[in-house]
Amino acid sequence: MFLNLKKALKFARNNKFAIGAFNVFDLEGVAAVSKAAQELKAPVIIQTTPKAIEYAGLRQLFDLVKNEIAEKNIKAAIHLDHAKDFGLVKDCVDIGYSSVMIDGSADDFDSNVAITKKVVNYAKEYGVNVEGELGQIGKGAGEEDKDQKKLTDPALAKKFVQLTQIDAVAISVGNKHGAPKGEKINLELLAEIANLVDIPIVMHGSSGLPHQDIKGAIKLGVCKFNIDTNLRRAFLAEMVKAKDDPREALEEAIETMSEIVKSYIKLLASDGRADEI
Repeated sequence: MFLNLKKALKFARNNKFAIGAFNVFDLEGVAAVSKAAQELKAPVIIQTTPKAIEYAGLRQLFDLVKNEIAEKNIKAAIHLDHAKDFGLVKDCVDIGYSSVMIDGSADDFDSNVAITKKVVNYAKEYGVNVEGELGQIGKGAGEEDKDQKKLTDPALAKKFVQLTQIDAVAISVGNKHGAPKGEKINLELLAEIANLVDIPIVMHGSSGLPHQDIKGAIKLGVCKFNIDTNLRRAFLAEMVKAKDDPREALEEAIETMSEIVKSYIKLLASDGRADEI
């Protein structure tokens, strides 16, 4: 029922387009993403973070996404984003997630490899796509780009992929969470990594990236872009307009967020691609 993300990401990389991965935590977010995917006939990834699961509940959030995908009849995967705990990964795999991310990037290399391999070994029994991360992605203006230890080392990326057997790898090449001003991809570093890594590459912190950087990254092999901040900001902007009936503001939030999703789908050139996957 869910999109086979292993096949979809490989297809996207081979055909020089990318699939948008949009973070959700409630009905409005799920509705906005599915509406855009349906209208543009695009494959999408609907993501839930550990914090979103803590807020809404795993079963409630999973059922919400599953039911919306079925009702809209769209090509979509449900993905666990930035999990750091194996227990949560296991719970998501067991309940039916089609893709999970284990983020051991804050640990030393060997520890990151160990937890990532543990997830891969468990998830492969269920045919679940696994994303890992090497290099630390910054969080806004407070992070120092000059700290090269946070950027992904190309040689280590190759070794990380070989040792863990992950299906996709998230990297740090100047991208940052929180859409800070001046966010920019180091395309030369990305090219080095892409030349050594033969699996789909993932770009987190995409809300603040210049569109030209995103297009350049797609040419180099990035085929999954994560979008969160721009959707949350749009949601909050509509909430402050609420008066007597908050449902009116929520309906507007769905429309506004859906337009943002559609703009990224077009930017990533995934519109009209659902039937090809």
